[in-house]
Amino acid sequence: VQLQASGGGLVQAGGSLRLSCAASGSRLTMPVMGWYRQAPGKQRELVAEMTSGGTPRYADSAKGRFTVSRDNAKNTVDLQMNSLRPEDTAVYYCNAARRSAPTYKFWGQGTLVTVSS
Repeated sequence: VQLQASGGGLVQAGGSLRLSCAASGSRLTMPVMGWYRQAPGKQRELVAEMTSGGTPRYADSAKGRFTVSRDNAKNTVDLQMNSLRPEDTAVYYCNAARRSAPTYKFWGQGTLVTVSS
């Protein structure tokens, strides 16, 4: 399975960006798809994810500002990011996973989001 992410870039604080990710190489619906991020010197952390049933999960820092959505038929997941802050600056990674046996986890190549103050 390959995950191709797009949509990163440079934006001013308060602005918006939309990240998109498409999974290819499998006809199976990914049970969980979402986004993680890693800022310089920090560990990778969950931003938002959604199950194939449509249940979302957000990091506290993303609640009220970010919205995750997915299209099961296309195996895509998007992240709409509004009211961006400089602390949102990070490399954002698309993720697809199955957490029940047999488990698997796939990562995209990462897309850089830079929020200027």
